[in-house]
Amino acid sequence: MSRTVRAATGEFLGSAGLAAVVVGSGIAAQRLSPNDVGLQLFENAFATALGLAVLIVVFATVSGAHFNPVVTLVDIALHRRRWSTAAVYLPVQILGCVAGAVLANVMFAAPAVAWSTTDRSGWPLLLSEVIATAGLILVIFALVRTGRSHLAAPAVGAYIGAAYFFTSSTSFANPAITIGRMFTDTFAGIAPTSALPFIAAQLIGAALGLAVVRTLFPVAAAGDVVARG
Repeated sequence: MSRTVRAATGEFLGSAGLAAVVVGSGIAAQRLSPNDVGLQLFENAFATALGLAVLIVVFATVSGAHFNPVVTLVDIALHRRRWSTAAVYLPVQILGCVAGAVLANVMFAAPAVAWSTTDRSGWPLLLSEVIATAGLILVIFALVRTGRSHLAAPAVGAYIGAAYFFTSSTSFANPAITIGRMFTDTFAGIAPTSALPFIAAQLIGAALGLAVVRTLFPVAAAGDVVARG
């Protein structure tokens, strides 16, 4: 199997795993704690933080464990990689997140595909996605460009777990997972009409994060070439 195929497979499986964790734990939280939304959110955030950290550890040496289009795009912009990487990674990240959401639905005996009816609109949520995504980019690439990539798994997991609570949007911070979450009408879902503004906010956040990283960490550590998210 070629390196490119291995990397694409890793991104697909990792993205699918991430979506399955996010959606599946959301469904479980709804069923385990039907009368306590705060507890539901905690259960969903806790499982996502742990699951994301594990997925990064598993797939880091295969694909870099991006699982996120904005991480791939910023990695290319910062480290002058070929744009053909995006042509490979972005489609499999999106398809993986869709597949993971469908799998989670099926595991919990929900309809395999059910368009979400959860409206997530309004400028506070969009501002939250800008902040959440910018913060994610800063966490990842501050570590990468200072030779501390080995800390990415716990750091990214912890950041996303925390951002579930300090942002009103619950920190999607990922266009691929945003698309995947349209396919589930459960706790973690997002209505298709809300998805495009979320993605636009995430792209803005990624650009802001990129600018901060370029300013604070202008030179990547020698030999450190893996970005994660």
